[in-house]
Amino acid sequence: MTESKAWSKAMPDNQFKIMRDIIAAPSPVGLESAMTHGVIKPYFDTFAPKKWSMHRFQGNAGLVWDTHPDKTDMFTIMIIGHADKIRMQVRKIGSDGKIWINTDAFLPCTLIGHEVTLYSEDPAKPGSYRSLQGGTVEALGAIHFSEPAQRTGEKGIRPKQIYLELQIHGADKARQIEQLGIKPGDTLLLNRPVKRSFSPDTFYGAYLDNGLGCFVTAEIAKLLASAPALKNVRCLFAFASHEEIGRFGSRVMAGELKPDAIIAVDVNHDYVAAPNIGDRNMSPLEMGKGFTLSTGAIVSEQLNAFIKTSALDNDIPMQLDVCGNDTGTDGMAAVLASVDCAATSIGFPIRNMHTISESAHTGDVIAATHAIYETAKSMDKIKQLRDHFKSNHPRLDEANTITHASSAKPARAKKTARKKATTAKR
Repeated sequence: MTESKAWSKAMPDNQFKIMRDIIAAPSPVGLESAMTHGVIKPYFDTFAPKKWSMHRFQGNAGLVWDTHPDKTDMFTIMIIGHADKIRMQVRKIGSDGKIWINTDAFLPCTLIGHEVTLYSEDPAKPGSYRSLQGGTVEALGAIHFSEPAQRTGEKGIRPKQIYLELQIHGADKARQIEQLGIKPGDTLLLNRPVKRSFSPDTFYGAYLDNGLGCFVTAEIAKLLASAPALKNVRCLFAFASHEEIGRFGSRVMAGELKPDAIIAVDVNHDYVAAPNIGDRNMSPLEMGKGFTLSTGAIVSEQLNAFIKTSALDNDIPMQLDVCGNDTGTDGMAAVLASVDCAATSIGFPIRNMHTISESAHTGDVIAATHAIYETAKSMDKIKQLRDHFKSNHPRLDEANTITHASSAKPARAKKTARKKATTAKR
């Protein structure tokens, strides 16, 4: 049994600080090193056993910690969080001092009025960066300048209307900005550090997507580092780049390291609280009710069975999320890299995704951590895991018949689930 149901308790302040520091790292797409090398590596240095090794990459700032670097023939599970954040970028400097920007995967109307930090490469020292604060994202200037349809809400804000306001005044406004070295391509990130929020065990801030996945991946590593070493399973703790633009970092990792199983860790949606989508009949995922487990797409139901069984055995709250033809996460990494690999995706419901006020529940985050930790320990009990996966694909022609159970409450099928997930030659 995992440590006294940690997911049902408040997250300790020291753990919350680690989570906040990981999320706060300025790590936009393509510039993830502030998180991977600046925060995560120092954290791993505090607990990782000396026998673990770290993999680095030439073309991206991703990092992978390897529990058994000298035993690459072992069954290998790669647990992936992505370190990159969606960002805005400078597109053009206007003669009136407006800095026109791209909004990337943000909904334009959610950006208005928010403070940002601009990161700009030093023109005199290519490869070195400076930061600038004090600007806000704007679009209309004032309600007095808006169109009637915008005042009534019938018309929204278009991406091409968004600009950075630096309050530049006086003569030669564009030149004032250009003299700072600001140029097209410079990155902007929202300023909203993570804070505990009003309701118990909740928190909010920018960029939970996907600092949370990286935090969970690191916490799993910390738990396994303090436990007896796994004998039949090698774990790779991966912090990937470029997820937000196509999961390019994780597919490089999968192609290079060729794991046997992948568990992606990423945020999910609180569909129950999401406004105006009731008629879509989405999976009833809800913040505060446990981690989410994907089904559908390329998900391995065998791998899911291990996770479900571990959750049942340890009373870890879990919710099922139905995917279409894509998990939408780094769970797709292996198939995109043409690597034979069982894969799934685990997450936690958040609200207001891709806004400055994303919010989540610490219990869901901790539940995901322990579910994967317990799954790794459970899988380690099987000596020939590759043969187990190859020989035990579910067969629906062997399905049992369901009969009507009247109104009686169904018995919990805990023992049956455990038996199906772990039956194999030892």
